Order: sequence, then C-alpha cells, then structure tokens
Amino acid sequence: MLIVMKPQASTAQIGAVVEKIHALGLAAHEIPGAQRVAIGITGNRGALDPEAFASLPGVADAIRVSQPFKLVSREVKEEDTVIEVGGSRLGGMGLAIIAGPCSVESEEQILEVARGVKESGATFLRGGAFKPRTSPYEFQGLGEAGLKLLALAREKTGLKVVTEVMDTEDLPLVADYADVLQLGARNMQNFSLLRRLGKLGKPVLLKRGASATIKEWLMAAEYIVSAGNYEVALCERGIRTFETMTRNTLDLNAVPVLKVLTHLPVIVDPSHGIGVRRHVPAMARAAIAAGADGLIIEVHPHPDQALSDGHQSLSLPEFADLMRAVRVIAGAIGRPV
Repeated sequence: MLIVMKPQASTAQIGAVVEKIHALGLAAHEIPGAQRVAIGITGNRGALDPEAFASLPGVADAIRVSQPFKLVSREVKEEDTVIEVGGSRLGGMGLAIIAGPCSVESEEQILEVARGVKESGATFLRGGAFKPRTSPYEFQGLGEAGLKLLALAREKTGLKVVTEVMDTEDLPLVADYADVLQLGARNMQNFSLLRRLGKLGKPVLLKRGASATIKEWLMAAEYIVSAGNYEVALCERGIRTFETMTRNTLDLNAVPVLKVLTHLPVIVDPSHGIGVRRHVPAMARAAIAAGADGLIIEVHPHPDQALSDGHQSLSLPEFADLMRAVRVIAGAIGRPV
C-alpha cells in the first residue's frame, strides 16, 4: 500500500503515519517527491484496509499497489528517480554515458581510456578490477591494484568510477573505491549481496540476468530498495536466446516497458548486448531512440590486444564517432548529452 501525504503535511503528521505502520508490525518507507512525501508499506501478508490510513491527519490518499515490486513501481513514485553522483547523474533529462575497458590492465591503459572517453563526452568511467569469467583460466582482473588505478583515473580526469562487485566478501573494499557499484548479470539474484547493497547506501547499477524476466529483474531491485537504498539504476545487457550470430539478444523492448513500470533510471549496455564491435554503435543509437537514460560502452585503446572482451570493445576513435551519432539521436528527442 502507498500512503500519499498532502503537500502541506507536517513532519509530525508524517511521523504519526510511520508510527502507526510500525505498530502494525509492518515496514514504512518514506519516498520524497517533488511536491509531497509518500510512504510505502511492505511486510503485510494480505491486503490492508485503505480506510485505516486515509483518515489520519495530513494523509491525502491511501492506495493499493498492484505490482509485487512495490517500492520500485511507478505506482509508488510517479517522478523519475535521478541519482546524483558527485556532480554527475544517472537519470533525468540528460544522458549518462559510462565508458571504459572491460578490465583494468595497467596504469597506461586506464589513463589513456579515461582521458579519451572524457574528451568525447563520457561522464562515468567503467572498468573491472574483479572479473567473473566463464573459464577459471581467463584473466580475472587486478583486484585491489585495479581499484587503485581506477581511483587514480578519477583523480586525473574527474570521471566517476563504475566497477563490479562480485561477492559480499569484497564489497567493503570495492565500495571504498567505487562511486557506483555494478552488480553483474550472474549476481542479479544473489540475494545476500542484494541485501548488503541495500544497507550500504551507495548507488547501484543492477544488470539484468541473462535469462531473467523483467519482473524478476525488478524484484531483484526491490531487494535493494526495500533494504533502504533507493539509488538503483537498471542495466539492460542482453538476454540469452537461441540466436548464435550475436553474443546475446539485446532486449530493447525492455526499455519502454520499464519506463512505464518503474521510476528507476534505465541504462543500456550494447557492448554485451550484441557482443560484436561493428554492431555496437547501431544498438547504442537504437537504445537512445527507445528512451534509455544512458549507455555503458566498452572502450579499449587497442581492442585486439585486450585481455578481456576485445571483440566487443570500441577503439577511442570509434567511441568518438559513436558519441557524435548519439548526440544527433538525443537531440532529435530533446535530450542533452
């Protein structure tokens, strides 16, 4: 259930509603809006009676929420969530452009990429320090040394760092260095990690699992938000289908569907979504046209020499070309880059 407070509701009146929710043994989640506060209720086993709250002072309405993903639902919060990350944003009218290598390999590599993608218009730097790989014999990342290099690149360029956390054990270490914590497709339903991210209170980029439905993906986001962290962005990175000519099938259908269902920002990863370098720009343009709030693109100074995912990484000149095209598409739909 959602309790919508009147615009002029006092702090005391909001507190009284929260106190009543707690007295019923339920959880209250205050959701600030542009003009008024709403309070989401979770933990109830059955339907609640709206009349029990509608008559309380300061309450404008009490509404049943039909979706199982309650707190991330557009029913609970009409306004789009905008995540502020040290002067950069995920969500809102502007597009977030996250770019960088699959893996941090060296100081020279990460600084060259960071400077190059910033010059072309990126606002966030991506790079893996801990890499989940299908084979145990493939490059697994530099670990903390890679995190330190990402921090150095942030210091030199001002780009905010997006990097993946793989498990609860490494979470405190990665959180010390990252501005945005990426949760990869393999961990979308790692529920203990989702809960820890909810309590940490740091922005999260939640990637869709390779075989996850949109509902399952939103329920994973609900784990984080229900634990107290409202700074969650969703990342469509392709799903597994019968097609073998591409790495995955980039589900751009999900973008407009999500924009109706949830207030969370939606980012698209065409690099993993199609997995073929020459096709990444086309899917990036399509993602912006479909209404995505940003892109995450793999970029490497020398893709053919990359230790991981070189086949889907753009070179710096290719990324610059992509950004010029993205600006044209974004301008056509009234969104700045």
